[in-house]
Amino acid sequence: MTPPTPVQTVEKDPAKPLPAPPRGRRRLMRQTDLVERVQAYDPDADESLLNKAYVYAMTAHGKQFRASGDPYFAHPLEVAAILTELKLDVPTIVTALLHDTIEDTLVTYEDVEKNFGSEIAGLVDGVTKLSQLEVFSERTKQAENFRKLMLAITGDIRVLLVKLADRLHNMRTLGYIEKPEKRQSIARETVDIYAPLAGRIGMQNMREELEDLAFAELDPEARNSIVTHFARLDMVGGDRVGRIADQIKRKLAEHDMEAWVYGRGKRPFSIWRKLQTKKLNFEQLSDIFGFRVIVKTTEDCYRALGIIHTSWQMVPERFKDFISTPKSNGYRSIHTTVMGPEKQRVEIQIRTQDMHDIAERGVAAHWRYREHVPEKDGKDSVTYGWLRDMVDLLERGDSPEEVLENSRLSMYQDQVFCFTPKGSLISLPRGATPIDFAYAVHTDLGNTAVGVKVNGGHVPLHTPLKNGDQVEIIITKDSTPSPLWEQFVVTGRARAEIRRYLRHAQRGEHVKFGQKILEKTFADQGAELTEKAIGEVAKKLRLSKAEDVYADVGRGTLRGTEVLQAVYPELGRGRVTTKGPEAQGSRVVRQISIRGLTEGISYKLGQCCHPLPGDRIVGILTPGEGIIVHTIDCAELDKAQNMNDWLDVGWGAGAGDQLSVARVLVRVKNEPGSLAAVMTVIAANGGNIFNMKVLERNPLFFEFMVDIEVRDVAHLQNIVGALRVNNAVESVDRMREAEAAPIN
Repeated sequence: MTPPTPVQTVEKDPAKPLPAPPRGRRRLMRQTDLVERVQAYDPDADESLLNKAYVYAMTAHGKQFRASGDPYFAHPLEVAAILTELKLDVPTIVTALLHDTIEDTLVTYEDVEKNFGSEIAGLVDGVTKLSQLEVFSERTKQAENFRKLMLAITGDIRVLLVKLADRLHNMRTLGYIEKPEKRQSIARETVDIYAPLAGRIGMQNMREELEDLAFAELDPEARNSIVTHFARLDMVGGDRVGRIADQIKRKLAEHDMEAWVYGRGKRPFSIWRKLQTKKLNFEQLSDIFGFRVIVKTTEDCYRALGIIHTSWQMVPERFKDFISTPKSNGYRSIHTTVMGPEKQRVEIQIRTQDMHDIAERGVAAHWRYREHVPEKDGKDSVTYGWLRDMVDLLERGDSPEEVLENSRLSMYQDQVFCFTPKGSLISLPRGATPIDFAYAVHTDLGNTAVGVKVNGGHVPLHTPLKNGDQVEIIITKDSTPSPLWEQFVVTGRARAEIRRYLRHAQRGEHVKFGQKILEKTFADQGAELTEKAIGEVAKKLRLSKAEDVYADVGRGTLRGTEVLQAVYPELGRGRVTTKGPEAQGSRVVRQISIRGLTEGISYKLGQCCHPLPGDRIVGILTPGEGIIVHTIDCAELDKAQNMNDWLDVGWGAGAGDQLSVARVLVRVKNEPGSLAAVMTVIAANGGNIFNMKVLERNPLFFEFMVDIEVRDVAHLQNIVGALRVNNAVESVDRMREAEAAPIN
């Protein structure tokens, strides 16, 4: 059988250390080389147009140079090369060559349109680097850029393909940027936005490379630890991947099944993510190698599956049929895990050549991208449903920050498939609840839901759904969304609809509350609060009127100090000394937005569950103590039977600016230096040990609780993940509820 056509350049061994960027100028790809690359998959490609774009871009960039010392033209040329590996059409390759000309040279849109036509000019304009906006925070800037990106790609999906290739080459050369904070910012944006977008349109190889390059910048110690473990396995097992692939192929050949089989180790970031989500250490993670079996037909996929399952014992609950039920990005394949030829778990993916092309190149494998965003029917309707949802949020006026948050929820999906009572299939992210299901069917169904039957039985509305569940939503016309729903829904659409309804219902309260906060913030600085000044702030934020500013402040999505600094820039960020609930001394602390309560309400963080910024939280009204804030999964919530005492609360802006205490349970080997290794890892990842207590010690291990000062949940997860890959650590878990007794 002919091996699948290579579709994208990847590292030869993803588990090897990343090489240091080479210094000095490299030879640029010649015009003839680029033309040959394109004509290899498109013999009728317009050679003269490619040559013209090559010369035009090289001339436009002239004597510009990159931080690496290479001519700047090397960058658009490499972007074009990446897109030839994806076999894209000539207009897209030309766009790649020209994509920085409007932004970084004297070339104008009219120049590009005159020389290359309106189609290419429109694509180049869509890919032009996002402008720097006058906004109040780095997060707002990122959110607004993402909003503009989403609107651009709805015009033509090729804009996204060029943008992803542009980001991939920038990440490959990230090491040339001297400022660490700039490298970190680019890497964080890559892992938050661009990698998930690549995965969402099926370009899995590109997603994995983007994630791994960002991982190397954001947490080099963790990545190097995983690479070291891989090196040890290579020393022990030799060419284990090659041997297993040969045995799978021979077993299929014995049954007259022609197939192409290959395997590789999973990328360090993929392993890191599994270590975090499954709470394992490296030794417990067995499926670190993946194998792909490429056959001729769909029927052969199921024949190969039967041969593999009868030859080796399958691992229960590790079988997924994405041929029968494709992923929302069009991905089709059969996944199974077996106890393989060498008595270790082996993950195998079985697919045809066409399925393989889509799995590797995603939307680039569909020539329908020429027709821009696909129509709302057929298979592509499912593939692009998430994109239309995002555009719907933008058109309905949601804030850029919420669109960014909701898009992340949509892009990081591991699906479950449920059914309506009439048998319609509804695809949802794993962990979705009946409320998510209701909003996926229709907004009105979600807004009026009061109960649910799953497989014929009544269950709570926060129950996570499973594959194959039949869901019947019970409604009443007088019902309205509960603020608590926002704490357990997982889809961006459900969260956006709940927030939209609550914003409309409680807008008056937010306006009054926000006005009080601003009056106090301005008064504390001896500054005057005027409607004219707030009107100018509204214009900067692209809000329609001053009332919207008050509402955002009252809702907690905008800080009073940010408004003050926008009106009186001369005060300076470091000189604002707010005395209200937003500050304590000169340090910004958590501001919890509590709907329906007046300014100054007292609250405490529950010592039973140690909530951290980033946790989903609920407030319980406790007589004599005010509000006690708990995590949504805290056992104490079961004791609060009166739902009237439950309050919808959320972390305010800047919640992670002050350190909070988290408690973890660590088990380490009873060996010299184990405790020191744990302390070193915590310190190296920015944690500060607040207290600790040894719980148990025996000849094999000892176990202890440790309180760590961290910024938020993400900071804690980073520390926990770094501990799990350390050789001295056997296990580490966050302690919650009854486990979290005080340390004496």
